[in-house]
Amino acid sequence: MNIKNTLTIVAAVAAAMFAQASFAQASAPSRAEVKAETKAAEKSGKLTPAGEVAPKAAMTGEKSTETRAERKAKTKMAAKEGNLTPAGETAPKADAPATGPKTDRATRKAETKAAEKAGKLTPAGEVAEPKK
Repeated sequence: MNIKNTLTIVAAVAAAMFAQASFAQASAPSRAEVKAETKAAEKSGKLTPAGEVAPKAAMTGEKSTETRAERKAKTKMAAKEGNLTPAGETAPKADAPATGPKTDRATRKAETKAAEKAGKLTPAGEVAEPKK
C-alpha cells in the first residue's frame, strides 16, 4: 500500500513540475521575436553601444568646435600631465573626503597602550557599553 501512495505522490509532483515549465515558456517571447525587436532598436538607434553608460538618445547632437588635430593635441597634453581618467572608469569627485586613518600607526599604538593602562579598553568577546 505504501508503494502505491509513493508512486501516486511522485506522479503528482512530476505532473506539477512539467505543467509549470510549459506555462513559463508559453508567456516568454520566442527567439525570433527577440531578435526582431533588437534589430528594430538597432535600426532606430536606441541601443546603447557596448561599454557605454549613457544611452545614445541622451547624448547631445552638438558638433565639436575643435578640429581633430586640436583634440588629439589636448589629449596628449592631458596624458603627459597625468590628467586622463583610465578607460571605463568615472572621474573621482573633487569634494570627496580622503579615506584612510587620520593618525599614523605609532600614535594609534601609543593611544591604545594608554587606554589599556587606564582600564578603558573593552575585554575581548564583550560588548562595549553605550556612552551616556
